[in-house]
Amino acid sequence: MAQNIILVGYRCTGKTTVGKLLAERLARPFADVDDLVEAHAAKSIKDIFAAESEAGFRDRESVALQELCARSTSVISTGGGAVLREANRALLKANGFVVWLTATPETVWARLQTDPTTAARRPNLTSTGGEEEVRALIAAREQLYREVADCAVACDTLPPAGVADVILTAWTAAQTERSALRDQQ
Repeated sequence: MAQNIILVGYRCTGKTTVGKLLAERLARPFADVDDLVEAHAAKSIKDIFAAESEAGFRDRESVALQELCARSTSVISTGGGAVLREANRALLKANGFVVWLTATPETVWARLQTDPTTAARRPNLTSTGGEEEVRALIAAREQLYREVADCAVACDTLPPAGVADVILTAWTAAQTERSALRDQQ
């Protein structure tokens, strides 16, 4: 059975960019959880946070994740905090090959500074904001990402195409292993 490829990781680790490349290479549909949340709400994540708080956003995120994980052959990019809820983590593990895209706080902060959509689309998640927020949230979420990941790819220096290559190699190896296990049964 084919399976979804699901990308997790903190903001600006390349989930959407790499996800689109993977989908193109595999001739699969691409879906972004944050995009689906915004489409259903008809407003930005920042506006959802302002109107409904983080809890309201996380509820919407869980619904969107359920919808996308019901697919079987998609490439799915999650929001950075999708791993915060235990039910989401279980859903991720049960519905795809999960890849954790990693980057240092310094890399993430530098990318956030040049991402034109971040300020308008995404809220600060702590009172500090800035590089301190990035550092704190990556540290707080690291174990959760590790828990769901079938593999991890460091994205600090690899270009998106190189990250996609690493993921495809790992995914192909996992598919081959699954097939061999089925054949032994």
